[in-house]
Amino acid sequence: MTEPASTPKLVVPQLIVGLGNPGAKYEQTRHNIGFAAIDALARTWRISLSENRKFQGVFGEGPGLQGNKIRLLKPLTYMNLSGQSIRAVLDWYKLPPESVLVIYDDMDLPVGKIRLRLSGSAGGQNGMKSAIAHLGTQNFPRLRIGIGSPKDENTATQDAVSHVLGRFAPTEAQVITQVLEMTVDAVELSLKQGFEKAMSLYNGRSVVSTKV
Repeated sequence: MTEPASTPKLVVPQLIVGLGNPGAKYEQTRHNIGFAAIDALARTWRISLSENRKFQGVFGEGPGLQGNKIRLLKPLTYMNLSGQSIRAVLDWYKLPPESVLVIYDDMDLPVGKIRLRLSGSAGGQNGMKSAIAHLGTQNFPRLRIGIGSPKDENTATQDAVSHVLGRFAPTEAQVITQVLEMTVDAVELSLKQGFEKAMSLYNGRSVVSTKV
């Protein structure tokens, strides 16, 4: 008699991390969209965020949608050392790497799109390089928010830096507001029904500017 196949374990985030850089000069920039996503989640869930020196970041926790604890983190280490902050939270709460959901910007996605994946490489994103190095694995979920690329496809590296550290145009800002709402919805679904379900529903969606 053959045993029934075991049901795959749902991947449900317990720590949600938004990547960005600290300081007023980086506020509202494309590269800090991960911070904006954490702020949107904290507002929606009424979770208070405050600086936590032990975690080298801005941190908060509250009840999750299924009754379990959910934790939010904005590392204050600067982007390329983000993994230090994430590791500190994991070690303190004894969480496995696959329970971490990292939210960050992606130039390869247009403004208005998000992309969810269960694992993968850093794709040149320094914050993700640090996260992978400190977690010792690529197998943790991530949600990328499109910030678009510079207009000139032959752009120099300096133009790419200026792009990610620049602010969204007014028409883009309207779209980003809706994208952050969509991000909150996608994260909430991942908490209720697992990350794979959120992937299936949100990877094909996009927010389009209504400006004529």
